[in-house]
Amino acid sequence: MRWKRLTGRTVAGLLTAGLISAGLLPVTASAAEATDLARGKTVTASGSHGGYPAANANDGKVDSYWESNGHPADLTVKLGADADVQSVVVKLNPDPIWATRTQDIQVLGRKQDGTAFSSLRARAGYEFNPSSNRNTVTIPVTGRVADLQLKFFSNTEAPGAQVAEIQVFGTAAPNPDLTVSALSWSPSSPSETDDITVAGTVRNAGSAASPATTVNVSLGGVVVGSAPVGPLAAGASAPVSVSVGKRPQGSYTVSALVDPTDTVVESDNTNNSRTTASPLVVGQSPGPDLEVRSITSNPANPAVGAAVTFTVAVHNRGTSAVSAGTVTRLTVGSTTLNGTTPAIAAGATANVTVGGSWTAASGGATLSATADATNLVAETSETNNTFARSIVVGRGAAVPYTELEAEKANYQGTLLQSDAERTFGHTNFATESSGRESVRLNSTGQYVEFTSTAPANSIVVRNSIPDAPGGGGREATISLYADGKFVRKLDLSSKHSWLYGNTDSPEGLTNTPGGDARRLFDESHALLTETYPAGTKFRLQRDASDNAAFYIIDLIDLEQVAAPSSQPSGCVSITTYGAVANDGLDDTAAIQRAVTANQNGEIDCVWIPAGQWRQEQKILTDDPLDRGQWNQVGIRDVTIRGAGMWHSQLYTLTPPHEAGGINHPHEGNFGFDIDENTQISDIAIFGSGTIRGGDGNHEGGVALNGRFGKDTKISNVWIEHANVGVWAGRDFDNIQELWNPGDGVEFTGMRIRNTYADGINFANGTRNSTVYNSSFRNTGDDALAVWSSKYVKDQSVDIGHDNSFRNNTIQLPWRANGIAIYGGYGNKIENNLISDTMNYPAIMLATDHDPLPFSGQTLIANNGLYRTGGAFWNEDQEFGAITLFPQNLPIPGVTIRDTDIVDSTYDGIQFKTGGGLMPDVKIQNVRIEKSNNGSGILAMGGARGNATLTGVTITDSRDGHVLIEPGSQFTISGTPNGARAKR
Repeated sequence: MRWKRLTGRTVAGLLTAGLISAGLLPVTASAAEATDLARGKTVTASGSHGGYPAANANDGKVDSYWESNGHPADLTVKLGADADVQSVVVKLNPDPIWATRTQDIQVLGRKQDGTAFSSLRARAGYEFNPSSNRNTVTIPVTGRVADLQLKFFSNTEAPGAQVAEIQVFGTAAPNPDLTVSALSWSPSSPSETDDITVAGTVRNAGSAASPATTVNVSLGGVVVGSAPVGPLAAGASAPVSVSVGKRPQGSYTVSALVDPTDTVVESDNTNNSRTTASPLVVGQSPGPDLEVRSITSNPANPAVGAAVTFTVAVHNRGTSAVSAGTVTRLTVGSTTLNGTTPAIAAGATANVTVGGSWTAASGGATLSATADATNLVAETSETNNTFARSIVVGRGAAVPYTELEAEKANYQGTLLQSDAERTFGHTNFATESSGRESVRLNSTGQYVEFTSTAPANSIVVRNSIPDAPGGGGREATISLYADGKFVRKLDLSSKHSWLYGNTDSPEGLTNTPGGDARRLFDESHALLTETYPAGTKFRLQRDASDNAAFYIIDLIDLEQVAAPSSQPSGCVSITTYGAVANDGLDDTAAIQRAVTANQNGEIDCVWIPAGQWRQEQKILTDDPLDRGQWNQVGIRDVTIRGAGMWHSQLYTLTPPHEAGGINHPHEGNFGFDIDENTQISDIAIFGSGTIRGGDGNHEGGVALNGRFGKDTKISNVWIEHANVGVWAGRDFDNIQELWNPGDGVEFTGMRIRNTYADGINFANGTRNSTVYNSSFRNTGDDALAVWSSKYVKDQSVDIGHDNSFRNNTIQLPWRANGIAIYGGYGNKIENNLISDTMNYPAIMLATDHDPLPFSGQTLIANNGLYRTGGAFWNEDQEFGAITLFPQNLPIPGVTIRDTDIVDSTYDGIQFKTGGGLMPDVKIQNVRIEKSNNGSGILAMGGARGNATLTGVTITDSRDGHVLIEPGSQFTISGTPNGARAKR
């Protein structure tokens, strides 16, 4: 046999039988005197094949291995700092079942201050023979390097390079090593009114002098201050002191991190932080303290133009009463309303009626209420008096940001505009742009300048820069100015964009350049250091140091982001369990310990403080039956809260296919697996996906997945760069005893961006569930879907029913629909805004994907659909803005009403050929304006059923306002305003 991959179970069996020795050959005498510098270090590769990632080459196991996806191939060990290397040991599995092979290898190295690799050992053939040397090769090398690379050119027994383990022997070169010790604070027992100072000692434990740097101090995982650290000789120490100001009552872990930006090259970069064993406890100061707990509006969801009144709940968390007469103030839009607050005893809450009303404006607004608005009361804390939330009015989500289009801004560049049919998938930037227009910057000095309409301290830029020549993306910067003053460089990336191949086969798309490309845009976001007022001119400019070949700017979002929320009473921080913010190390184990403690009733709530938290494994429940990577037991009875989606951010660096040991390859290595009664709010989850399934089925993972069960509520969660944002439901045959379909699941305030498949999919019998007031942009499949699949316990009961998609904003799905419903009954699509679909409808009802049948009623009401529909399936099928597709099964009981369909690429409403019946469709009070390449309403030649039109207006349709194709068995009664049926 040439070669054979072995499963873990096979290898374990052979070990038990004594056929494989678990021992490893000792290295040469000279190497044995040195240290294995590669142990525990990061290993990367130019590519990998199937389930054989680079991480396998340094996991301490010879029964797992890395295999490249062809030749030549690189495997690089990042030592972290310069070392004097003596030898490289390359191992394969010593099992005799592996045939003798020769691999052609060159050894290269790069110093810590270098940019290019240089050769340490010339290319040569090395024989791996389990019968003679137990498949271990030692390559002598000499050099001082921080990164050591093996370059493979051939393998006589496999199509790619293979390494089970790599070791790099040598000694560390002289370098500094910064540590923190002796953390303390004063006063030792502070109250909320005390200014607190944290002190400590920074020591250089290394063998060379260290340059100047800084030390950050964090409380509860949030950086609250920093201090400079001067140059330190080897062995020298310096005291540091950081003022962290006043802190609210509570218990805080105290930690310090020296060299937080990792600018000092050290011999050991893992010991830069220190966390105290005991927390800092801040006591409550005597006196009153008012805070707003909630804002209630009447009506709760007003129509445009309605008069809205408000009640504000004001709580006194202090130790003494507050007299009557303080002012509770509410602002909404340009309206300011005041109320008089009654006396409030310590610990009590008063509901304050605010005088006057607000006239509801389309799209909603942000409500902001402030207790003691005129500062009559000297409070324990003056920083917690304000509370804000959104109110939704009319269609779409009440998003907290203002979106500004590049083509409507002031610019010096090239305007890109789509062709008449908005052709997709042929490297067409304009088709993939919001509004089908964007601006290209080709030359230094070109810019796009936006004028803000509201205060803002953050920016999101939807952009496209070129791919790397060999694929995989590249990074570049663009310069941000405010009113002509340079603000900062914004980091842009094409790592998550640029897919090549045929969109008809999403799993067949590849990251390797070749032919047509799609998914050309991605987004960059940044918090700014100050708030800029309305009227500020924000300029994105290509300066001389911004070196991408071109920049395409589509739009920006400007948002006034609130300060991080405080740790709620009863919540325990993940830092208590060992997580450290912003240190770049994996916090999964700490997060999992905190969630498990909450699930077991040991703590009331999990708190994720402000900071960047690296997560490289899915959070779930340990499976006592030990199903290994197929463990699919989710969390239950868990509450997870963060400081805000801009502040508490989970991220992964490892693509799911390289993570190893994940609970299920399809679901990835980040986010949460949920089974029941779980609340998650005010965090972000950023994946590392770059593809849906091509290049060896390398999927991007699912941020939130599982059975979901009852009483699960997810709010204000930002998800980006996942394969799927949320997949609610599991097949019944997946651990049958845990069958528990979603029932009453709620999603609100979601922000889902740049996925490779669905945004949120209600599958496997999910019922009575809602997605409300959420926004979706650039999803790679349906942004929202109900899939009443057959993979359920009881097909007569477990039907997707009575789900609701309300007041959502959906933009730019780059494959499939804005909203889709596949089977079920009682499902509703209401008050949504959907724009710029690439190739499918804004809204589709369909019986493909083999769902359980439609029955009862399905409602599509009060939606706004703009520039939707498109061509797909070899560009032969042209979809309308709303399409009914009864593939063999009927679609009964459909009502479409109170909807605007504007500027459709093809038809406004389309009844599609499929074999199934579409009886008694009701179309009421619908406006269809400008069907560019089709009809207002189309019944295709094979369509069957009937529709009744009431109060329908159709204008400016290229192919007739109502078109019934020859051979159609579909009838339409009622005549639109100014239109006649055409055959």
